[in-house]
Amino acid sequence: MFISGLSLHDFRSHQHIRLQAEAGLVILTGENGVGKTNILEAISLLSPGRGFRGSPLPDLVRREGEGGFAISAKLHPLESSGRIDPVTIGIGLAPRASSRQVRVNGVTTSANALSEWLAILWLTPAMDRLFQEGASSRRRFLDRLTLTIFPSHARHYSRYEASMRQRNKLLSDEKGYDPLWLDGLEQIMAEQATHILLARRQLVDLLSEEIAKQEDGLFAKADLALEEGVDSRDLVTHNSEEIMPLLQNIWQKSRTSDAAIGRTLQGVHRADLKVTHHAKAMPAAQSSTGEQKAMLLGLVLAQVNLITEKNGQPPVLLLDEVAAHLDPSRRAVLFDILRSKGGQVWMTGTEPSLFETAGDAACYFQLDKGEIISAF
Repeated sequence: MFISGLSLHDFRSHQHIRLQAEAGLVILTGENGVGKTNILEAISLLSPGRGFRGSPLPDLVRREGEGGFAISAKLHPLESSGRIDPVTIGIGLAPRASSRQVRVNGVTTSANALSEWLAILWLTPAMDRLFQEGASSRRRFLDRLTLTIFPSHARHYSRYEASMRQRNKLLSDEKGYDPLWLDGLEQIMAEQATHILLARRQLVDLLSEEIAKQEDGLFAKADLALEEGVDSRDLVTHNSEEIMPLLQNIWQKSRTSDAAIGRTLQGVHRADLKVTHHAKAMPAAQSSTGEQKAMLLGLVLAQVNLITEKNGQPPVLLLDEVAAHLDPSRRAVLFDILRSKGGQVWMTGTEPSLFETAGDAACYFQLDKGEIISAF
C-alpha cells in the first residue's frame, strides 16, 4: 500500500494541510521550521507505537488549536500487491482525552491493527548518534525492526517486562519474598524472553544476509552481532526448550544480587546490537560521521528488502534530511536504489537542488509557514 492522500488537522505546527501523492519518491522542501518533519512524524504515527519522536500525545496538539488533533490517510494498493480497494486509516486525539482513537474505514480499532495495512520505516537525524549512544537506543531500534518481521514480538516483550517488574517488586519487599511465586514469574519471563531472543537472532541473521548482497563501494557495509544481555555461553543454542531452563537458573541464582541493587541485572532487556564497519573491522562508533550514516542507511535498506519479501510489497519509507549528508553522486545512486524498491519514499530537505536527480516522476511539495505553496 502507499499513501495517496494525507490530511492533518491541528497537528504540531499544521492547522490544516492536505497532500495527494503517488507511489515512488515524495519530496518535501522548505526552510527549517516550516513543518516538513512534522508531516513525516504524522505518517510514522500511522503504525503501532508513538512515532519516530516518541512524544506524549498532548505534545502533538497544535498550541493554538482546540485541544485535539487528527491524522487521516487514504491508502491505495501497489500494482504488485494483489489488492484492489483503497483503505482509509486515521488516528486522533479528542480534546481532553487521554488516549488516541484509531479507525480503519471509519471503524474504531486498536493501534496494533494499523500494521495490517501499512508497514513504515524511518531514518531521522535523531538516529545519527545511534552507534554512539547507550545500548537502550540500539535495542529499541533492533526491536522496531524485529517487530516489522515478527508482529508478536511486541506482545512477548510487554509480557516479559510486566513479569520482570513484578519480580523486582517482590525482591525489594522488606518482609521477604515467596520463592514459589518468584519461580512462577521467572518461568513466565523465561518463556517470553525465549521468543524475544530467537526473534532478534533471526532478524540479525536475515539483515546480515541482505547487507552482504549490497553492492560494494556505494555505502559502508556493517557487520552485525547480537549481545543478548545474559552472561552465559550456553545460550548459543537455538533450542527453546534448552534456553528456558538456562534463563530460569540464571535468575534464580541472581535473586540476592538483584534484590540488593533493586533491579534484574541480566536478561533480554539488557541486550545490545553491536555494529562494525565491515571493510575497516572498526566499531561503528569509531567510524566517521559519514560512514555511520551510510551504515545506518544500509541497515534500513536491508530491512526494506526483508519487509518486501515477507509482505509481498515494500513499506513506506520516511527519510528526514538524508540527502543533505550525501555528495551528489551518492545522492543519485540512492535515488536510483529507492526507485528500484517499488514502494513509496517520503524525503525532506531544505533545498530543492538536493533532489535534482530524483527524476520527473517524483512528487514535489514546497512548504512555507506550515502551508504548501507549490506542488508539482
